[in-house]
Amino acid sequence: MAAQDVLGQTARLASSSALLQVLFRAVSFALNAFTLRCLSRELLGVVHVRLTLLYSTVIFLAREAFRRACLSGSTKRNWTKTINLLWLTVPLGVFWSVFLGLVWLYLLEVPDPSVVPHYQAGVVAFGLSAIIELLGEPCWVLAQAHLFVRLKVIAESLSVLSKCVLTVTLVILYPQWGLYIFSLAQLLYVTVLVLCYVAYFVMFLGSPEATKKSFPVARVKALLPNFVEDETFVNWKEARLTWSFFKQSFLKQILTEGERYVMTFLNVLNFGDQGVYDIVNNLGSLVARFIFLPIEESFYVFFAKVLERGKTVKDQKQDDVAMAANVLELLLKLVLLIGLTITVFGYAYSQLALDIYGGSMLSSGTGPDLLRCYSLYVLFLAVNGVTECFTFALMCKEEVDRYNFVMLALSLLFLCISYFLTHWQGSKGFILANCFNMAIRIAHSIHYIHDYFKESTYRPLAGLLPSPFLVLLYTVSGAITAFSEVFFCCDKGWMARLIHITVGALCFAATIVTMFCTETKLIHFVRSQ
Repeated sequence: MAAQDVLGQTARLASSSALLQVLFRAVSFALNAFTLRCLSRELLGVVHVRLTLLYSTVIFLAREAFRRACLSGSTKRNWTKTINLLWLTVPLGVFWSVFLGLVWLYLLEVPDPSVVPHYQAGVVAFGLSAIIELLGEPCWVLAQAHLFVRLKVIAESLSVLSKCVLTVTLVILYPQWGLYIFSLAQLLYVTVLVLCYVAYFVMFLGSPEATKKSFPVARVKALLPNFVEDETFVNWKEARLTWSFFKQSFLKQILTEGERYVMTFLNVLNFGDQGVYDIVNNLGSLVARFIFLPIEESFYVFFAKVLERGKTVKDQKQDDVAMAANVLELLLKLVLLIGLTITVFGYAYSQLALDIYGGSMLSSGTGPDLLRCYSLYVLFLAVNGVTECFTFALMCKEEVDRYNFVMLALSLLFLCISYFLTHWQGSKGFILANCFNMAIRIAHSIHYIHDYFKESTYRPLAGLLPSPFLVLLYTVSGAITAFSEVFFCCDKGWMARLIHITVGALCFAATIVTMFCTETKLIHFVRSQ
């Protein structure tokens, strides 16, 4: 597949995923606003911090390394061996589910049954849901490697919609069920997700469309583990790369979910405060999840296909290097401007957003300061996502292994900083520690990118330098909206709030117009791709 075709399909995958995430978050936004008024903060804290952490940890440790290894390089490979390797995620998931489930049940603090009933059933259900989701991993990797955009959109849309409908229905009819509600909804979510992928490939494999595309898997049976005579069960090169990524993914999970591990294992916040933190975290991560994550996932595939892992820039096809450098520069500029916009306008509108969303329970306490800190964190997330997706797509096995030592030191440092900053600044300490963590990771990735391109004429890191006039406008807009918040928000009535919103809208419009005038190359890229 030509590099230009890969870019076009990758861009469509990223934009479709972004639109999908908008739908997810819009539904989740309304769902959380509803459940916030129907269920206790303690119950929400246990579900969204404790149990979700169990599920995400099992999933991450069982499949992340396999995904990165099996999506690297060309789609022309021995897919029988790759599928065999992917099926190893299931026994690995069973191991982690049982091991971590016992930890969650017997080593961690158990919530008060009168406040959060059926905790044990919740642990079992969320662990089981992780195993069920891993059953669809071969189908997911095949779909992602061949850029099946529509399949991912439909499968995840249906699964999230099913989960939300069941949750709301049970909350209305049986609020006393407690964790049973979220357990059943979680199991329904993963079941629908896996069935969508399986049903698609059952219909697709062997069809005229698959034959026309020369799809490498011909039969449904080929999606199951298969032994080939006189050949190894798996591709050992992929297996060794998976092991390198596994060591890295273990550390990356600590860095990604570090604050939740500190909350869960060190009890620095009670379940109610954890619930508030999670609500604010979900609000703050809206843009990060529905824009930055699809970009990172999709363009990791692009860079891994266009450039060969482990080769220097001189040994690559120069046309592909030029395209990759140009795309990287424009992606950095895109996410930087989105991050700056969130940081600048998020500071002055955090309290208003929380007051509208959750009332005084969120807007009168530490919620506004939490969301302001998260607005800054979004900027770090934006840059880190793109720089790391390029770095991980190009690192050879030895470089991945060396980076694992960096991640190990960073993980230990991050956990220590989280613990001390939380005692000093409360829940804000988690976000400040995450900012520090992301800054170090960004610095490492920038160093790698600089070294990679230094022997060429390309300088993609220029994407991290917005125009001076745009920076000036961001500064002025931040000052104006901050003064507007002081004078008009949020206890002076709805008319004052509307004035505050109008001031922000005018500043935002001026910023967008300036972007169109100063970042013409970026605007052309977004429109064309």
